[in-house]
Amino acid sequence: MYHKSKVRTGILLVLLIISLISIDNAYSQNTISTGVPFLLIGPNSRFSGMGETGTAIADDATAMHWNPSGLAYQTTGTEINFTHSPWLAGLGLSDLFYDYLAAKKYIKSINGTVGASLTYLNIGDVITTDEFGNRTGKDYKAYEFAFALAYATKVHQNLGVGVSARLIYSRLSPNDYQVGNEKGSGTAFSTSFDLSLLYKPTNGPKFIKDKFSLGVNLSNMGPKITYVDASQSDPLPTQLRFGIAYRLLKNEGNELTLSADFSKLLVHRNADNTADPFYKAFATSWRGGIEGIGKSIQSSVGMEYWYGSPRLIALRAGYFYEDPSNGNRKYITLGAGLRYSLYGFDFSYITGTEENHPLANTLRFGLIVSF
Repeated sequence: MYHKSKVRTGILLVLLIISLISIDNAYSQNTISTGVPFLLIGPNSRFSGMGETGTAIADDATAMHWNPSGLAYQTTGTEINFTHSPWLAGLGLSDLFYDYLAAKKYIKSINGTVGASLTYLNIGDVITTDEFGNRTGKDYKAYEFAFALAYATKVHQNLGVGVSARLIYSRLSPNDYQVGNEKGSGTAFSTSFDLSLLYKPTNGPKFIKDKFSLGVNLSNMGPKITYVDASQSDPLPTQLRFGIAYRLLKNEGNELTLSADFSKLLVHRNADNTADPFYKAFATSWRGGIEGIGKSIQSSVGMEYWYGSPRLIALRAGYFYEDPSNGNRKYITLGAGLRYSLYGFDFSYITGTEENHPLANTLRFGLIVSF
């Protein structure tokens, strides 16, 4: 609805709100509508190729998204990591795209690693018309972005913790509009923060030592985002992610890792469509009994195989599942990667979706520079 839409000025604000819900259903990880759902899009072609599983690995700059505490284990060098994706390729919208840029650096004086990231979703050009269908000349570009900073450190040789803070900006329209007694803007700001941990045992039984990892990330906690007034605010997509990973094989020139992620939106809407604040939704979003909670959890599994010493070529695959009553996304992911000197290249592909699904044939391309 954002893309080249003809919007009558007098009711633009109403259509804007409807558009939020439509786009949210197209790519959110849950049928519960939230504001700025672009924050849930998984960056990094590598983990996206593994079925969207990165919470227990998080060993590059995109740990900013998957699990900030993964930065605690990255104690050498500097990395810049960029991802580009023509988003929702199944909709055939050429100017809808997603970019993610992240960087990290270890700083000895503060005994930790810092990271920064910029997430950008280009929604497209919007053409406005009057009630007669004539262009008003007030066309504009709609987009959303978020800028985040993170810090992570080890509190134990086997445990890293991380925190990040985020500034969110959503520009669905550059103007203010009056609809009846309501007046609102097509732009909005909000902030959020993440808390996380990553456990990677370096001692203990041989089958666990330096092979097993477990991660938890509680992300996008913050105040609701408001376009019109407080009564019509939308909650941020607060999400709990839990991941495990196990390196099944590692020898000269071969490495195989298996991973699994489980995630749930901690968002609850009441009967009148108002949403609980994020701190209250920590409890209320778990209603519905065991069956209801189980259906609200997205599950994914993945694998990654590296050939070469040091790592040279990677092959990846994964599967993402969402209950039919809660979004009904089911797809296979494939990916590959290449490392040479300071540079890394990755891509991932979504296949196995329903015909004409918005995510069908989605590609992500990644570039990494480490120095």
